[in-house]
Amino acid sequence: MRVLPGTGPAPFVRALAGHGDRPAVITADGRLSYAELAERVAELAARLGATRRLVLLAGANQVDELVAYLAALAGGHPLLLVPGDHDTATTELTRAYDPDVLIHRVDGELVVHERRPGSRHELHPELALLLSTSGSTGSPKLVRLSSANLQANAEAIAEYLDIRDTDRAATTLPLHYCYGLSVVNSHLLRGAALILTGLSVTERCFWELFRAAHGTTLAGVPYTFDLLDRVGFDRMRLPHLRYLTQAGGQLDPERVARYAALGRRHGWRFFVMYGQTEATARMAYLPPELAERRPEAIGVPIPGGSFRLRPLPDRPDPDTGELVYAGPNVMLGYAEQPSDLALGRTVTELPTGDVARRGPDGLYEIVGRAAEFTKIFGLRVDPRRVEERLRRAGVEAYCVGTDRELVVAATGAHHPDRVRRLAAAAAGLPARVVRAHLLAELPRLANGKPDLAAVRALAAPPAAATVPSEAGPDQLCRLYAELLDQPEVSPDQSFVDLGGDSLSYVEASVRLQDLLGELPADWHTIPIRDLVRPAPDRPARRRVLETGLALRALAIVAIVGSHIPVFTVKGGAHLLLAVAGFNFARFQLTTAPRRERVRAAVRAVGRIVLPSVAWIALAGAVTGDYTLTNVLLLNSVLGPHDGATEWHFWFIEALVYILLAGAALIAVPAVDRIERRYPFGLPLALALLGLVTRYDLPSLTTRGHLPDAVVACWLFALGWAAARANRTGQRVVVTAVAALTVPGFFGQPYREAFVVAGFALLVWVPRLPSRPAVNRAVAVLAGSSLYIYLTHWQVMPLIGPWSPELALVASLAVGIGCAAAVRGLTRRLSWRQSRRGSGGAADGQRPGDRLHLQPLRRRPRPTVQLVRPGRGEPDGDLATAGDPHER
Repeated sequence: MRVLPGTGPAPFVRALAGHGDRPAVITADGRLSYAELAERVAELAARLGATRRLVLLAGANQVDELVAYLAALAGGHPLLLVPGDHDTATTELTRAYDPDVLIHRVDGELVVHERRPGSRHELHPELALLLSTSGSTGSPKLVRLSSANLQANAEAIAEYLDIRDTDRAATTLPLHYCYGLSVVNSHLLRGAALILTGLSVTERCFWELFRAAHGTTLAGVPYTFDLLDRVGFDRMRLPHLRYLTQAGGQLDPERVARYAALGRRHGWRFFVMYGQTEATARMAYLPPELAERRPEAIGVPIPGGSFRLRPLPDRPDPDTGELVYAGPNVMLGYAEQPSDLALGRTVTELPTGDVARRGPDGLYEIVGRAAEFTKIFGLRVDPRRVEERLRRAGVEAYCVGTDRELVVAATGAHHPDRVRRLAAAAAGLPARVVRAHLLAELPRLANGKPDLAAVRALAAPPAAATVPSEAGPDQLCRLYAELLDQPEVSPDQSFVDLGGDSLSYVEASVRLQDLLGELPADWHTIPIRDLVRPAPDRPARRRVLETGLALRALAIVAIVGSHIPVFTVKGGAHLLLAVAGFNFARFQLTTAPRRERVRAAVRAVGRIVLPSVAWIALAGAVTGDYTLTNVLLLNSVLGPHDGATEWHFWFIEALVYILLAGAALIAVPAVDRIERRYPFGLPLALALLGLVTRYDLPSLTTRGHLPDAVVACWLFALGWAAARANRTGQRVVVTAVAALTVPGFFGQPYREAFVVAGFALLVWVPRLPSRPAVNRAVAVLAGSSLYIYLTHWQVMPLIGPWSPELALVASLAVGIGCAAAVRGLTRRLSWRQSRRGSGGAADGQRPGDRLHLQPLRRRPRPTVQLVRPGRGEPDGDLATAGDPHER
């Protein structure tokens, strides 16, 4: 076969055998030297023959697929590389381009299916590789690349990364993705080794293989770095690591700076890169030494490449324009049908579609996307800039524009209305033309990039729900709107989505059981339409009661009744500390980002502190019973410790201190990561640590007064551990620790038995059989527990001398009344504030019109649960440090 100038296999492919016995591929099953790899490549290339044919390869990060890729290039066969895990893409591209040879897996074996001995296509001599720019969608639009493109890009990458023959790169990205392919090409060029694996960086086996192979480099897209943060990458010992690379989308500048600093401390370098499939892979890189100072930049052109800025009509700044790249790695052109495979070079430079700015230091920075601007109401909107503004506000989201609206897909502990208004402000649009969807996970392509087509599909109006039930979606929507003070509720939203708090949770569970019968344990996370089931499938009269709610109600009655006293059942306050820890874990330690967790925890403390300080100040002014340290909740620290009334609010002080300590703990990034990785181990360790002060091992009491929070904090931590005890062995451990450590704490066996029994119920019996009347009573008591505790100190001296029983009833009634009054006042203030924030009505609406919240996308379970910022905290709930919010 005659080889024309500029054609034939890329030199790095021809040179494989020249690296001899050096390791080329390392897998969990063994190693392959360059000589062995070259031999296998030559065998398959010989089988493909000397006649050039169009080969389609379903790629995967496995040895056989790597050999097939190199064999097609070595034999001069144009290769159409498609994702091996997406049959639809393979089918669509096979139908569109009718390849001569199909290489794919059948029943786990890689099969070479020769569909014809020759080729039905006219193939240009320079054509070497065909890649899709649309991920795994099977779009027929392909990028045509030559061997010279592949060689030039591999050489440039190897140069600025300083790839050495001793390097060993893990294949953290798919073979069919241009970024992942560039890792393969550039390392084979230098005789380095590939750690070939399809494992995720979240899997322990990946890191075991990486360490055993002495891995030196990792590559990732932004989502990869989400996963690295999740698995605690900053704590890993990777002694052979030389550098990390990042491309495939903009990484948040804060994270760029953080990883650059981490690399500087640990002796490896962090390269931020910029590229497109049309440029084979890479066009720019940010020198690692500049990453901390200029984390927002994409850097400088790769060796052999250059940039220019094409002026844009609406951007007169000469240092800003559409980024245009030129270099030997620029594609031959696009192919949209088989006849295009005969084309030669149709482009000489690449308009990237990105708007860039060149800084005084010569570094380029992407500031927008020219091709993705959309006009809504005549306003030009850049969805990428909206995403960046949302990210700064703590919201991870993807945005796309249509002719009518801006569509936002977000994830995390946010309320859709907040996301909608943040996005509207960022885009300069009326909120009514922004559609916000809260999803369990942001849609991504197989290569980890945003799946904007999936986001665009969310613009379609949601299908109407038709679920047969005597309690239909409309009725439940009205109930949720009433309980949660929401102007409009969608059947696709859940209690948590709508910002339900701990108080409304109790009331809602009772009202829903009246309508639907027994509720699933996670009802508060289930969309309304999924709660509505056909009547025959639903128990009509069976009622259950959450043990945590029952214990809260029982404990507050026991506390007040023992103080009067009507009876003596002590230990209620200490049991409430355990329940508070239980609810702190369930409702505060969600999958939300760390900052959201901390903000929610601090707001939760505020919901306890504000009414407590207000009431104690008022009661102190009237009765003279309390000092300033009582009002400021500092009595257990500053004293006095010997008065008759100073101890009244020890429990509230202890609870506030412990919750603040919990918020401070999760504010530490390392502790936050440990909690996510060891959700049971961390609280158990804290409980065991708390035993130091429970048993006063350092003899601190001999040196002065010890605050109750320090003495009793182990109960809170043990309640936290109880919420995380998902296996029988863990439940046994929590029960055993409680049974061994509570006895002796009070020196009162009945009191200690009461607390231990409560622990056992909390751990082993999550739900109790009940009746509607009991549920209603428990809902009122549990939801008013803070106010009952605060007010009973003033009620019982007035009525107790006449009738202890009546004093108990009056104390409960006054606390319940105060809770209802505060709740009503809070709702009215919240409604007025929301009206002021929207000018008294939603944008474009008349006063009195109903504001329609944008519906959530229906999500498969399990989902990431959501908490509405500002409303996802306890509302007057003494023992709950957060909303009913399952992990």
